[in-house]
Amino acid sequence: MSSTLVITTMVALIVILLFVGAPVKPMRFIAQGTVKLGIGVLFLFFLNVLGGSIGLHIPINLFTAVISGFLGIFGIASLVAIHIFIIP
Repeated sequence: MSSTLVITTMVALIVILLFVGAPVKPMRFIAQGTVKLGIGVLFLFFLNVLGGSIGLHIPINLFTAVISGFLGIFGIASLVAIHIFIIP
C-alpha cells in the first residue's frame, strides 16, 4: 500500500467523522483515539523532518505514535530525551 493512499484514507475518515459524528459513545471514543494517534504520527513526522538536520530521528511505530498522540508535546519531549540521554 502506498503512503499516499494511507494518508488520504486517514484524512477522509477524520473528515467524515468530524462532519457526521459518531452517535454511539464507544464509536466516539474509538474515533477520538484514532484522531490522537494520527496527530501523534504527524508530530513524529515533523520532528523527524526538522530534527534530521541535527541527527535526531525517532522511529514512527505504534508505541511512539501512542506516546506522542496522547501526551502531546510532553510525549515528544520525553521521546527526544530518551533518544538523547538513554539511547546513545
